[in-house]
Amino acid sequence: MLNLNIANTLRAVAAVALIGLGQPAAAADVPLGDDGLHKPDWLKETFLDLGDDLAEATAEGKRMVIMVEQLGCIYCAKMHEKILPYEPIDAMIREDFYPVQINLWGDLDVTDLDGTVMSEKDMARRWNVIFTPTLIFLPEQSDGTKSAVEAAVAVMPGAFERQTTLAMFTWIRDKAYDSEPNFQRYFTDNFYMDGTN
Repeated sequence: MLNLNIANTLRAVAAVALIGLGQPAAAADVPLGDDGLHKPDWLKETFLDLGDDLAEATAEGKRMVIMVEQLGCIYCAKMHEKILPYEPIDAMIREDFYPVQINLWGDLDVTDLDGTVMSEKDMARRWNVIFTPTLIFLPEQSDGTKSAVEAAVAVMPGAFERQTTLAMFTWIRDKAYDSEPNFQRYFTDNFYMDGTN
C-alpha cells in the first residue's frame, strides 16, 4: 500500500513538472480568413496601397512589414501558430510594427510604392517572391521611385525559429542595420546563445 502511494505521488510530481517546465508551448489558435490565410488580430486590413500604408505606419511611429503568404503553407502555419505568438515577438509586433498581408495567389489589387498596380499574385511575381512566408521590411519613407522589394531594408524568406525571428524584428525596430548591416553578425553578437536559432 505504501509503495503504491509513493508511486502515485511520484507520478503526480512528474506530471506537474512536465506541465510546468518540459512541455513546449501549445500552438496559438489563430483564426483563418476566407482566403485560408491566418489572420492574427494585429494584422492591418488596408486597401493595399502600399504608399498610403507606409505613410500610416510612419505616422503611428511603426515599421511596416509586408507578409507574403499562401494557402496550405506549412511554414506560414508554423510562423503564425508557434513563432509569432511567442510573447516577446507578439508584443513587439503590436507595439512597433504595421503588418500587411499579401496572398501569393490572391487577386486583390496592390498599389506598389512606385505606383504600379497589379494583382497580389502578379505583384508577388514582380517582387520575385518564390517562397512563403516572405517578410518584406520597409524603410520609414519612400521616394516613390522603387518597388517595395527594391526599397526594403530587409527581406526575410522563410519561417525561422523564435530567436532568429525576434532578432530580425529587433534589428529592424532598432535600425541596427545602420550600424551593423550584416544581420548574421548582429544575430551572433546579440542573440546567439546555445546553438538554437
